Amino acid sequence: MHAADLRLVFWETTADCNLTCKHCRRLETAATNDELTTAEAERLIDGIAAVGKPILVFSGGEPLMRPDLWHLCEHAKKAGLTLALATNGTGVDEAVADRIAAAGIARVSISLDGSDAATHDAFRGVKGAFDAALAGQARLRARGVPTQINCTVAQHNRDQLPALRERCIAIGAEALHLFVVVPVGCGVELDDTQRLGAEEVERVLTWLADQADDPRLFVKATCAPQFARIARQKGKLGALRGHAHGNKAGVNATTRGCLAGSAVCFVSARGQVFPCGYLPVECGDIRREPFAQIWSASGVFAQLRDPKLLGGKCGDCSFSASCGGCRARAYALTGDYLAEEPDCSWTA
Repeated sequence: MHAADLRLVFWETTADCNLTCKHCRRLETAATNDELTTAEAERLIDGIAAVGKPILVFSGGEPLMRPDLWHLCEHAKKAGLTLALATNGTGVDEAVADRIAAAGIARVSISLDGSDAATHDAFRGVKGAFDAALAGQARLRARGVPTQINCTVAQHNRDQLPALRERCIAIGAEALHLFVVVPVGCGVELDDTQRLGAEEVERVLTWLADQADDPRLFVKATCAPQFARIARQKGKLGALRGHAHGNKAGVNATTRGCLAGSAVCFVSARGQVFPCGYLPVECGDIRREPFAQIWSASGVFAQLRDPKLLGGKCGDCSFSASCGGCRARAYALTGDYLAEEPDCSWTA
């Protein structure tokens, strides 16, 4: 695996957040005094640009709560990176929508964890969050900023997915990304009865693959790499474009389900580098070593890039190279990030 294969970097700009989501990968939702300074963040951005030209996703927490966000967006644009923003949408008022549009952000993802306010607000922990998120999305659309809807799928909303898809089309979103819960952070405290079982995950992903031919809405599964296997089995190759943040963001096609550590990585608010935001195995710290060195030399990354090291049924599966199983979910439930995917029912 070469550094040039880096396609997406998710940077947790701050831990600060105005919501208390039940599935959050974090336990704390307040900024700390040891988050990356502006100067350190600039060095991180320059280090990413030195590796390649991946999409840099400004995430959180809630990235709109970081005071120097717009300065850092400008710095990243000058460095030649494509920018994306992952927000809960509640803070996108008229002024913020103007700034997002002016910053040249290629796509904004907004989370809707249900097709109605009652479902979403209960999961997000704040009444009115659903309506505020929709209002923020509408302001961005009015300014020509492409948006995608992210949805974390669990028992509370699995039956609402067709209605949510129709809402996405109605509001002019370009994509719907479904996230299957990984039990980390607050997600550990999510009752096991709320998580989908392996057979239920299979049914949800099969339904999602069936929507892939509709040109009105691009669909994708996240933290569910078996979607790559299901799409292939159903001949839905259009679902494997793997744009992550869409073709307007300029991402090349991907062919493997789990990209943690191989084409994707996550940088915490304090500068630690992880394979993804849900796999808490530190691979380096940009305060101690350059990002490029971490990306090229991490032993954890090297293991994750070799499907021959996968254990259990993932190692034996004929789709191991194209799917790989969710390494974060394997780690969360077994303590071994190379173990088999716990939420996959397929054996072959």
